[in-house]
Amino acid sequence: MNRRSFLTTSAVAAASLIAPRVLSADPPRRKIRKGIMWGTVGVPGTVLEKMQAVKTAGFDGVEPNGGMDQDEVVKALEATGLKAGSVCCHTHWAKPLSDPNPAVRQSGLEGLQMSLRDAKRYGAPAVLLVAAVVNESVSYDDAYHRSQAEIRKAIPLAEELGVKIALENVWNNFLLSPMEAARYVDEFQSPAVGWHLDCGNLIHYGWVEQWVRILNHRIATLHIKEFSRKKADKQGRYEGFNVEFLKGDNNWPAIMKALDEVGYQGWGVAEQGGGGSPEGLQKLSGEMDRIFAS
Repeated sequence: MNRRSFLTTSAVAAASLIAPRVLSADPPRRKIRKGIMWGTVGVPGTVLEKMQAVKTAGFDGVEPNGGMDQDEVVKALEATGLKAGSVCCHTHWAKPLSDPNPAVRQSGLEGLQMSLRDAKRYGAPAVLLVAAVVNESVSYDDAYHRSQAEIRKAIPLAEELGVKIALENVWNNFLLSPMEAARYVDEFQSPAVGWHLDCGNLIHYGWVEQWVRILNHRIATLHIKEFSRKKADKQGRYEGFNVEFLKGDNNWPAIMKALDEVGYQGWGVAEQGGGGSPEGLQKLSGEMDRIFAS
C-alpha cells in the first residue's frame, strides 16, 4: 500500500467512528412513539389512575422509574394499553458509578441491574442511565474509568435481557461533547450500550441537531424537553427549563430533520413541566404532536 492509499484508508476509518451510518438522501417516514416520564406525571392517584390519565391525554407510553412495584406497573400497562418506552434508573444520582467508594458503586450497579430487569418485565427497550458525576472530589478521568468499569459489569445482563443501557448527559459535568459521547459509547464494543438524547439538556452545550448527526445510530431513546437560553442567562441556568414546549430555543424542525437523516425510529419521552392535571397532560400531548410533525 502506498502512502496516499494509506492516508485515504485511515481517513475513511476515522470518519466511520463519527458517522458509521450513511445518511440517507431519502429518509424513511418518521416514526416516533409518544411517551412521558413518570416523574413528570403530577396527577394524583394510584399507578393505574395516573396511567389512565396519561392514556386519555393521547400518549402511547410511559417511562417508569426503576425500583417500582413490578406487578403494579405491569397490571396498569395491561389495563390501559400503554407501553413502556424506557425505564429511568433510580440510583444513578444517589449511588453514582463514579463514586470513590466501591460500596457506593456496587449499590449503583445493583440499581442499574434492577432497572434492566424492570425494563425486561415491562417490555421497555432501554434503561436511562446517568453514567457518572464529576465534581470537586471526583476527577473527570476517574469518573470516566470507574463508570466504564461498572457499566461493563452490567453489559452481560443487558445483552441477555435484550435491553439497552442508554447513557444521558444531565449537567453532570461529564461527556460534554457529542464526539466524546460517541467515543465513550463505542469503547464498550457492545450493541447493548447506546445514548439517551435529551433535547433540553444539550442546548447548554450546543445544538441538538449536531449531537443527533454525530451520535447517529447510537441514539436509543429521546427525552423531549424545552429550554430557553434567554431565561437561563437572565434568571439563572436552571430557569431555562421553565418554559413551555415550542417557546424555547429547540429548533424542532432541524432536530426532526436530523433524526430522519439518521433513521431514528423509537420513543420520544416528554420530560417537561405541566403534567400536573389532565388538562396539562393533554396540552403536552398536543404540543408533542406538533413537534413530531415539524
